[in-house]
Amino acid sequence: MKTTKTQYKGMVRKASPHSPRLQHWLASFTVGGAICAFAEGLRQVLLHFGRGQEEIRIIVPVTLIVLTAICTALGIFDKLAAKAGAGTGVPITGFANAVVSSAMEHRSEGFILGVGANLFRLAGPVLVYGSAVSTLYGIIYYFFLR
Repeated sequence: MKTTKTQYKGMVRKASPHSPRLQHWLASFTVGGAICAFAEGLRQVLLHFGRGQEEIRIIVPVTLIVLTAICTALGIFDKLAAKAGAGTGVPITGFANAVVSSAMEHRSEGFILGVGANLFRLAGPVLVYGSAVSTLYGIIYYFFLR
């Protein structure tokens, strides 16, 4: 028996689990917004205590990275990401989670040779690619877009 495209789409629709899109969207929006609100709150606190803009531009992202790394190592971030989906993918927290979780997969090999050695396995290519692309963009900007 041959199945037509329409029949196949109907079978897929019937067999696929229902996805509560609105619920996923709200969770993603809420968690992503909470992460950004936390960062802005930290920024405002630092401003209140007289920190300069240059200092704040370093402290806030580093704080987000460290907190994400700790939460990933403790298994908290993965549980949050399972509920919030893309909301936890706010670029800096998502990248920190990806780096730490890939390293944590090797903890059975020890913290030095396992976690420590594999910590930059994901970060290395990203940093190299980012550096290469930013250099290329700088050259294009310098010669053609100025």
